[in-house]
Amino acid sequence: MDVPAATRGIGREACERFVIDEARLLDDRRLRDWLALFTDDGAYWVPAEPNQPTPHGRVSLFYDDRELMGNRIERLEHPLIHVQTPPSRTVHLVGSITLEPMRTEPWLPAADLLVQSSVMMAECRLDAQRLFAARQWHWLRVVDGRLRIVLKRVDLVDCDAAFEAIALPI
Repeated sequence: MDVPAATRGIGREACERFVIDEARLLDDRRLRDWLALFTDDGAYWVPAEPNQPTPHGRVSLFYDDRELMGNRIERLEHPLIHVQTPPSRTVHLVGSITLEPMRTEPWLPAADLLVQSSVMMAECRLDAQRLFAARQWHWLRVVDGRLRIVLKRVDLVDCDAAFEAIALPI
């Protein structure tokens, strides 16, 4: 199998560290640093149905490009945002991280690596706790020698359930 020159030397350990560090940024509410992990054409997608093949022409829980992610972060940082007053506290548990054979979709920008993992996010706010369980995929591209997210897809186990507002990225 031909390995793209940009990915030579980037193995499972580097991808594992990247995914774990990304989760830590979310837990630390370093949302602007999290956004900086995405390529200029990057997107964050949480499908609303099991095995949803595309975000286009269908409803998704989230399908944000960088501009929309930036707008969402600005709202989350506003001191009077009702859905996050007081702010949620989260902890992500990421596991079962594997490098996968690259698969592409016609609508997906070019990527170099595909990383699959399992994630659980506990969110605590106003003495209530919620748990989100999912399988996630990171399509990654090497940009200036660093891994960047082309697409983060989070498939919630119960994606087709009724949810209260989900304000924070999973």
